[in-house]
Amino acid sequence: MVVKILSAATIGLDVFRIEVEVDITNSLPQIAIIGLGDAAISEAKERLKLAIKNSGFEFPSTKVVINLAPADLKKEGAAYDLAMAVGILTKEGIIKNEPENIAFIGELSLDGSIKPVNGVLPIVFGLKNLGVNKVIIPHGNLKEASFADDIEILGARNLNEIVLYLNDGAPLDTIKQNINDFISRNIEYSADFKYIKGQKFAKRALEIAAAGGHNVLMSGSPGSGKTLLAHAFPSILPPLTKEEAVEITKIYSIAGLLDHNNPLICERPIRAPHHSASAVGIIGGGSNPKPGEITLAHRGVLFLDEMPEFPRTVLEVLRQPVEDNEVTISRAQMSIKYPANFILLGAMNPCPCGYLGDKKIDCKCSEFQINRYRNKLSGPLLDRIDIHIEVARLDSNELLEQETEAESSFDVRQRVAKAREIQLMRYKDEGIFTNSELNPKLIKKYCKITPDVKKMLENALKMFNLSARGYDRILKISRTIADLDGAEDITVSHLAQALQFRGYSV
Repeated sequence: MVVKILSAATIGLDVFRIEVEVDITNSLPQIAIIGLGDAAISEAKERLKLAIKNSGFEFPSTKVVINLAPADLKKEGAAYDLAMAVGILTKEGIIKNEPENIAFIGELSLDGSIKPVNGVLPIVFGLKNLGVNKVIIPHGNLKEASFADDIEILGARNLNEIVLYLNDGAPLDTIKQNINDFISRNIEYSADFKYIKGQKFAKRALEIAAAGGHNVLMSGSPGSGKTLLAHAFPSILPPLTKEEAVEITKIYSIAGLLDHNNPLICERPIRAPHHSASAVGIIGGGSNPKPGEITLAHRGVLFLDEMPEFPRTVLEVLRQPVEDNEVTISRAQMSIKYPANFILLGAMNPCPCGYLGDKKIDCKCSEFQINRYRNKLSGPLLDRIDIHIEVARLDSNELLEQETEAESSFDVRQRVAKAREIQLMRYKDEGIFTNSELNPKLIKKYCKITPDVKKMLENALKMFNLSARGYDRILKISRTIADLDGAEDITVSHLAQALQFRGYSV
């Protein structure tokens, strides 16, 4: 009789139920693993033999056939080791009864101990949705999986513990943690607005961006404070909700970037890839596509410093994710969709030498060099960036000022959080969270304008040749400014500010 043990596979963030089927036939001693596994699964043969032997059990002296069903689903990694070992031990009668509705996840060491694996948190949530009520995982993954509700999660250190649990009911470790205890903690930020001198216009622009989830492009001379502002930006973002924390943690678990000792991502991520990054590194990819920088920045910030230095082909792949808040990676055998709802924060110099328009240093670039430099950012990409601002060099008085301390990030964050709460209440039935996610239908519904605002918009359309996308983004920014002011309707003042932060003078 064939023994069937439950396990799970992840493709992207989707989880699939896997049945590990084990049978033994009278033939020459060998192990055959079938079911479209990769090299790590093929190499499990030696791990299984030695792990079972070094745990004090006898390995079958005949042919062992293991099938990972469904056979047409590609499987990767060593997380199936534990399920295969339990299947062999059950078939041999060492484990007396076949486990029912229990899934096994874990990599085996040669001494029989069980090593942590990637992707445990999404696997546990996925198995819960598939009707599995108990999962046995490596002890090292126990903290990570402890945030899942309505499913029993047990941690094992080695094969012997599992055999004793299944045969005699010996206890396995379990942990239950409350997400709210983690995300409610005070977070220490490395940069704070109160330590950044001057730049009131840029700080206000970043406050609007944080409140509405808008993308920002900063241009200014070297040393004007663009990078410092970008690194302080996460300190004014609102705290993560429970759902957002779990969502981000799932992504980092799949990517193998989760700290097993601190298993919950409690603050909004900021990703700052170097300009030598490839398109695959930014978007994600591989034979079994893994998350790229834009997915790792989900619900957080993607900061591109020296943005024109990135290859144009890399920048252009951002156009669709910035618009749709998700990315679809297509391969010959599969198509995977990853979330990518991030705030794009870009910084650039106004020209190759960096001093075009500077008050103290003359620019040495020719008009051709300036145009070539700026053309690295295409019109369609720039049109998708809501806020365009210039970060001017500070004068000597601002630099030497010691007495006056600027407004702290905490105070700004309070206003941002209040504006976000307004948006959450407004869009609770729409499936979105921020103004930046409004589509044309919702813009018409929630960005109603008065005759005075309409007249001003008509003038702006004629004067600045706004595209349809640019028009929509002006209204989104205006809606966010109104929310920060606690206003129900968009006024002429809100629209005028939006045009200024879009890079148009009124």
